[in-house]
Amino acid sequence: MSILAVRELSKSFGGVRAVERVGFSVAAGELLAMIGPNGAGKTTCFNLINGQLRPDAGEILFDGKPMQMLPPRDRCRLGIGRTFQVAATFGSMTASENVAVARLSHERKLGSIFSSPDDSTLGMEQALLKQVGMDALADKQCAELAYGDLKRVELAVALAARPRLLLMDEPTAGMASAERGELMRLVSNIARRGNIAVLFTEHDMDVVFRHADRVIVLAEGELIAQGTPAEIRADARVRRVYLGEDAAHA
Repeated sequence: MSILAVRELSKSFGGVRAVERVGFSVAAGELLAMIGPNGAGKTTCFNLINGQLRPDAGEILFDGKPMQMLPPRDRCRLGIGRTFQVAATFGSMTASENVAVARLSHERKLGSIFSSPDDSTLGMEQALLKQVGMDALADKQCAELAYGDLKRVELAVALAARPRLLLMDEPTAGMASAERGELMRLVSNIARRGNIAVLFTEHDMDVVFRHADRVIVLAEGELIAQGTPAEIRADARVRRVYLGEDAAHA
């Protein structure tokens, strides 16, 4: 069953059509990659799903219920998490404190961040950090962490809200090649174990073709193709518009 279904989604800014009648779905436990050249409408589409923007037309269904009029905080509480192209953490806080803030915010208990945590709450933060391979650095300030480690902390922060859908905006941007593969394998394992739907944008086609279950392609705000990585790689229009003609022979 689809966790997210987008139907005929459209958004214009003045006379510029950023997203035009886009439709797709993401199932629980599935990794769906959204690709396209700069200006294709990927970020606008993400912001429509997350609630930063309101669509001009179309529907956004979460678990079969329309949510296009809900503010971002309500979408988060429904079970939608997000990570960003540039890792977003509080540098002066430890990795564990960053996760605690996210968890308490989701539980509407943010005021209790200033009280002494008990063993059960500490265990929750430690478990989330262990899930992303960062438990050994739980007490280290985020300002002191390597960028690849920050990306893992950001993932733990997103997971603290117990998402059923995770939106990831270029999750491997700024990372070394080996780190990219490690992070996406981690995301894939977490998604399948937790039955979490993942929608991600990515410019690294190696990451897309190795880790996505399906791929959708945007160009000039329109959906021009969708299918398996192999189908997208072989699609003549996608090669011409985005990948380049030589991609089929790489």
